[in-house]
Amino acid sequence: MSTKDIATDGDGPGLPGQVPLLLAMVFRAMNDQFHARLAELGREPLRPAHGYTFRYLATHTDATTADLAAYLGITKQAASKAVAELHEWGYLERRPHPHDRRAQTLALTRRGRDYLQLADQLWTEAEQLWTDLIGADRLEAVRRDLQTYLNHTYGDNEAPLRPLW
Repeated sequence: MSTKDIATDGDGPGLPGQVPLLLAMVFRAMNDQFHARLAELGREPLRPAHGYTFRYLATHTDATTADLAAYLGITKQAASKAVAELHEWGYLERRPHPHDRRAQTLALTRRGRDYLQLADQLWTEAEQLWTDLIGADRLEAVRRDLQTYLNHTYGDNEAPLRPLW
């Protein structure tokens, strides 16, 4: 579906049901631009699931592979594969679990934290593009409206930040 396929009535409101499609397409466009910037910078093209892993490990310092799998909504085997990749590439390290000799905790390395910082910078650039296109006031209104929807949907619970498979 192209942006031309999102039907509107002239300059008036679009047809009902189009906002979710537009949100999905905007999210895809932002991800495509994010990965294009990574390529411009000569960085390896980590998959979106890796980014969600980085975000989770940045705030969950005693996470195990099983915890990560539950968070991402994937199997333990798939999480183990992602962990092995990120470990091999130097983005995370495994540490002995403080209470379970069979388990290991996962932690971002300096390289992983640096990559997360770069990602934050690139997402800030993407947000700045929105500001340039629609203005700071309108973007702040969009942010508030999106937050209102999340608050309505999840209440006091943390909104999941994970890939949709």
